Amino acid sequence: MTPKLSLRSPAELISAVPYLLGFHPSDSVVVVGLRAKQLVFAARGDLDSPPGSVEYMTSVIMRQGVDSAAVIGFGAAERVHNPIIALSAALENHRVDVVEALRVADGRYWSYMCENQDCCSPDGMPYDPAASEIAAAATMAGQVALPDRAALVRQVAPIGGLTRESMRQATDRAAVRLADLLTTATPGDVLGSRALRRAGEAAVREAMQRHREGGRLTDDEVAWLTVLLVHLPVRDFAWERLGPGDWHVELWIDVLRRAEFELVPAPACLLAFAAWRSGQGALAHAAVERARRADPTYSMAQLLDEVLGRGVPPSIMDDFPLSRRSRPGARKPRRRPRRAKA
Repeated sequence: MTPKLSLRSPAELISAVPYLLGFHPSDSVVVVGLRAKQLVFAARGDLDSPPGSVEYMTSVIMRQGVDSAAVIGFGAAERVHNPIIALSAALENHRVDVVEALRVADGRYWSYMCENQDCCSPDGMPYDPAASEIAAAATMAGQVALPDRAALVRQVAPIGGLTRESMRQATDRAAVRLADLLTTATPGDVLGSRALRRAGEAAVREAMQRHREGGRLTDDEVAWLTVLLVHLPVRDFAWERLGPGDWHVELWIDVLRRAEFELVPAPACLLAFAAWRSGQGALAHAAVERARRADPTYSMAQLLDEVLGRGVPPSIMDDFPLSRRSRPGARKPRRRPRRAKA
């Protein structure tokens, strides 16, 4: 979960950014949204993003219900200047109070809003992110800031070597097992859908229980789960049971990395949803990218891509999943007629 961090100084603000994003940014412009001086959200863009990205980032921040913001550019002065000025102006035009505008490079920061050379030297102010209270608090809370975005993308990259070959063999065995399941389904079970759902629900429950207790699935268990997740009712059964706990994210990272390419979309989307609910937006983006590379038409990936692109806050899912009775269109249970008393 994203830690609750307070703004006390430019150095602490800068130190918080990697924990809000999940990685240390470079050649980037970051807008940090604040609510009652609490850092609640961060949106990142490349320094060479097209002009329309300024309004896009502003709209993303506005959806978080913030009352103020800070704009930080990471990179050389000639590349940072225009994005900082443009974003600051756009936020002010939307009546968001810009409390700080900074450039960060080589262990120093420069403020665009402070002209006092006693506290804001033209040579920049040195800072040590590792020594900040925010870095210590985030580390104690289990937050990790990876070296860069490439390191974050590698977290969801497919495994290789002997493990990949083992997974290919396990997936072949799972395909045979699935065929046997369908051919032995009862005559009344059209296309074996009920047998598939029962097997899928059992596999999902076992996977979740194993990871919740700190365990890990075998290659055969992962392979069986991934072939079952192709069946949409099984995927949706898993989707309805995803929460913001870290073990949900760890489970689906593990399944995604071991899944064969053609079976990637479902576990990638389940990881994206779990990461988004946990406040790990950058990881969610990386997972959606993997899903869309495997199948650009996969509807759940398209939906999550839009949710992430619009900056929809995960708090909207605080009541997810809805109970069966409260879902729109759900049937109301019938009342049995009472017997008349004799």
